[in-house]
Amino acid sequence: MGRTTAAPIDWHARAAALQPDGRAVIDGVRVAAASGATFDCASPIDGRKLADVARGQAADIDAAVASARRAFADGRWAHQSPAARKRVLLRFADKLLAAKEELALLETLDMGKPIRYSLAVDVPAAARCIAWYAEAVDKVYDEIAPTGPQALALITREPMGVIGAIVPWNYPMIMAAWKLGPALAAGDSVVLKPSEKSPLTALRMAELAVEAGLPPGVFNVVPGYGHEAGEALALHMDVDAIGFTGSTRTGRRMLEYAGRSNLKRVYNELGGKSAYVVFADCDDLERAAKTAAGSMFFNQGESCNAPSRVLVQASVAEEFAARVAAETVKYLPADPLEAGTVMGAIVDDIQLRSVLGYIEAGKAEGAVCRAGGTQARTDSGGYYVAPTVFDGVRNDMKIAREEIFGPVMSVLRFDTELDVIALANDSPYGLQAAVWTANVHRAHRVARALRAGTVHVNQYDEDDITVPFGGYKQSGNGRDKSLHAFDKYTELKTTWLRIEPAAS
Repeated sequence: MGRTTAAPIDWHARAAALQPDGRAVIDGVRVAAASGATFDCASPIDGRKLADVARGQAADIDAAVASARRAFADGRWAHQSPAARKRVLLRFADKLLAAKEELALLETLDMGKPIRYSLAVDVPAAARCIAWYAEAVDKVYDEIAPTGPQALALITREPMGVIGAIVPWNYPMIMAAWKLGPALAAGDSVVLKPSEKSPLTALRMAELAVEAGLPPGVFNVVPGYGHEAGEALALHMDVDAIGFTGSTRTGRRMLEYAGRSNLKRVYNELGGKSAYVVFADCDDLERAAKTAAGSMFFNQGESCNAPSRVLVQASVAEEFAARVAAETVKYLPADPLEAGTVMGAIVDDIQLRSVLGYIEAGKAEGAVCRAGGTQARTDSGGYYVAPTVFDGVRNDMKIAREEIFGPVMSVLRFDTELDVIALANDSPYGLQAAVWTANVHRAHRVARALRAGTVHVNQYDEDDITVPFGGYKQSGNGRDKSLHAFDKYTELKTTWLRIEPAAS
């Protein structure tokens, strides 16, 4: 008998049958907002309503923080051994994978990314992050300082307490996992405020965590608007730290809220305008162009590390611009629920108007639109933008200075190595960068000179949970991923012991 192949999933049928629960998760149970208020959660794919979501406000944040504080204070999680916490978090990761199809569908419906990537990237990456920190927590050792023989100084890493996590709408599960993994592994309690534009997977994750054995109160999720639930969380006097990912504008507010409240630690992972530098001695211009397009148009360009500012040496700039513009036909927006779609919908009408506004600004300032530049799938009821490439961009143009968060690439030209270093660094951001060159000496020189948290050489966007992610300048502070993320959610304590000399 021949092998049978599983029938393809009818994602439209599953979407029609889906009934997401939009209530908050506080103290391990689903609850409505204290006021009873809700807001509509609609899909950017076609505008359909997905759920009524609890509109969390100050009273709900108070309840979640109180629950998290009780859980931390009584030690139901923080006082468990690292090995015990590891077992629970590994079960949590397994639960995420077991619910992969449900979570992927929620992610796609909620923020518009293609189902193929929700399945193959977002859910597995979130589960892998939780599992990695689970495995790491019982392998991180404390220290003994090299003091004199009459003293013993112990340096121990302790959980910080109650962590407020505020995450964006572009990678809802992955961004949540980057906060949850190290914070929960360290023994903290967490109150998570997902974006009001994509709250559904975070709420389901909290349920799965409880099913995996995470004690009630250790992980709470309060959906709501930034100016209500987000502000209340950041201002709360009983929150010890904020882990925030989002815009630089809101990141500034996080720092202000810390100053107005209890001087809580604030760790900001903010915007980017990544410089993608292509030298004339690049030995594979076609691969450089394909990589730039693939990284720029992935996730509809809604990525803080997207290579939106491509700096190409003048002698090869025309060829590169033509190649990258030709690549856009591979990324034309289509129905995110179809298995073959590679570019989906912009998250909502507000973001759609913002992206289209930047495109018009680019045209008005004299940049040459080589591809795209228009809204797409206007009869769908959803929000789509054609992949767009601007050439002849100057670094003082709005499209070169500001983060667009949409599928819009700017190509700028340069003459010399010194010119491009100055040009690349002439930005308020410093998240990622790339250098394409066949000269190993140039690769090292330029990589060292670029002010960015990550510099890729002859590739872009290769990624692993073992390496830190974060930026310089107004791209934020602190690092997500890797063992360095524990620094954000733990305190270092020194314990001195005086050793008296033996009696003679």
